Amino acid sequence: MKTPIRIALAVIPLVALVALVVLFALNINRDPSLVASVMIDKPAPSFSLPKVAGLPVPGFDTARLSGQVSVVNVFASWCIPCRDEHPVLEALKQQTGVLLLGINQKDAPENASAFLAQMGNPYDAVGADSDGRTSIDWGVYGVPETFVVDAKGVIRFKHTGPMTMADIAREIVPAIARAKAES
Repeated sequence: MKTPIRIALAVIPLVALVALVVLFALNINRDPSLVASVMIDKPAPSFSLPKVAGLPVPGFDTARLSGQVSVVNVFASWCIPCRDEHPVLEALKQQTGVLLLGINQKDAPENASAFLAQMGNPYDAVGADSDGRTSIDWGVYGVPETFVVDAKGVIRFKHTGPMTMADIAREIVPAIARAKAES
């Protein structure tokens, strides 16, 4: 009688482990951009970020998102995909002239400053999100993430992960155009 109970106690955790492994395997290559943001079509959260020490551009707050369409990019110097994405942000700024705002997430000011000195600074303003609270309020899963915000301060689009030139043409430029039309 004790043998079936022992077998059941040994098999149940094994079955649960196998189920978790299968679930993980099925989702390992899932595109993170497919996760819908709850912030889409909602006003940007209220925030005020100080400038990153050592940068020649100011910090910014919620008020800066009103009056014109803007692109908000969440980045960090320690983020390898952010380095890959950086030339794409510079191209976006050159192609569209859109107001480009950066949220520097959980980064040492000297590292952020050195990163932008080395890579170039396409941002019109960069706010220091030293504790990551603002990023959490925006619904950021991880860096980099990019948002298109209309002239009323409403988030209209979110791109998760590093952008490519194809993403700019296929997603970002059309999202900017839609945001301008809706404003």
